[in-house]
Amino acid sequence: MVTDFKFKLERTDGFARSGRITTAHGVIETPVFMPVGTAGTVKGVSNTELVALGAQIILGNTYHLYLRPEMDVIQAAGGLHKFMGWTSPILTDSGGYQVFSLSQGREGKSLVKITNKGVEFSSYKDGSKHLFTPEKVVDIQFSIGSDIMMPLDWCPSAEASDAEVEKAVDMTTSWFERAHKYYESKKPLFGHKPALFAIVQGGTVPELRKRSYLALSGFDVAGFAIGGVANAGESKDKQQAALDATLPLLPADKPRYLMGVGEPEDLLYGIEAGIDMFDCVSPTRLGRHGVAYTREGKLNIRNSEFRTDFTPLDATCDCYTCKHHSRAYLAHLIRENELLGGRLMSLHNLRFLVRLVDDARKAIAGGNFKEYKSDFLADYQK
Repeated sequence: MVTDFKFKLERTDGFARSGRITTAHGVIETPVFMPVGTAGTVKGVSNTELVALGAQIILGNTYHLYLRPEMDVIQAAGGLHKFMGWTSPILTDSGGYQVFSLSQGREGKSLVKITNKGVEFSSYKDGSKHLFTPEKVVDIQFSIGSDIMMPLDWCPSAEASDAEVEKAVDMTTSWFERAHKYYESKKPLFGHKPALFAIVQGGTVPELRKRSYLALSGFDVAGFAIGGVANAGESKDKQQAALDATLPLLPADKPRYLMGVGEPEDLLYGIEAGIDMFDCVSPTRLGRHGVAYTREGKLNIRNSEFRTDFTPLDATCDCYTCKHHSRAYLAHLIRENELLGGRLMSLHNLRFLVRLVDDARKAIAGGNFKEYKSDFLADYQK
């Protein structure tokens, strides 16, 4: 594997760790929270604002970008970086999760067909038929020009039986063998080659997690992602069980990415366990609905008590929203469905999580991460 990607582990504090990822589009200090730019944009937030709030890397969604604006547009633009005007690193997921979660027919019937060849699905936009193969997903992400890419994987639901999870593990491994072989033969389109991660599946079954990792560990990969932890319906206990079964297996010299996890307490527990990278849509999704993260827990700005509350969302926050606007003003904007309300709330939530992880990295460097986590959660979980 020849890429511009490098990872250096710099410090540890217990199992918590900090490091540096080097990519063609810049350095990423880990642990890191990655805002989700599903369709080539973090909803309601400009690139300038993302930089100002400290975002080091964003995530693009292969499924959505493939459907619109389609690969010919992005490739003609010179890749997603140039298309959206973002100069820092981009990670793209495989699109597999969206294939399984969004391709539903009437009465919730799945329109997905899984075969050895790949995944056949219907677009949630217009019902058109598509096929994702391991090779096609690699091609799509080369056309996007991401810095880090994920392979096609089968992501079972939270309610899947152990037998279905086992089948998903074996299929994910089979698909990865093909994806890796095809990836090795590819030439970069935009002057750099995306770094390929492997995705460890296996639900909460330790034996299946181990089987998944051992099968994938024989390949030269840039890092490992932990999948199947943030599907709709997982309890905190299931998330923890999956982490406990997976993290002891992973090598120390490669980054570890916990896919789809981003609640403040989950970030801290993940960092404590040894996770390096996180992403989640929650900060912008909650923001658009009037919910803010604060040091004292979540706050629903629609509640009547905030109509005449002229304090900031969080007195300890240094974001643009908290410096310039009151809870009362934000409550007014959200109730009136003003676009600015969702934008300002999203800016705050993103900065809150970025700063939380940045401060965790500093605590690791100082050897006091456990105290930092304990102090934060003592306030947050009141």
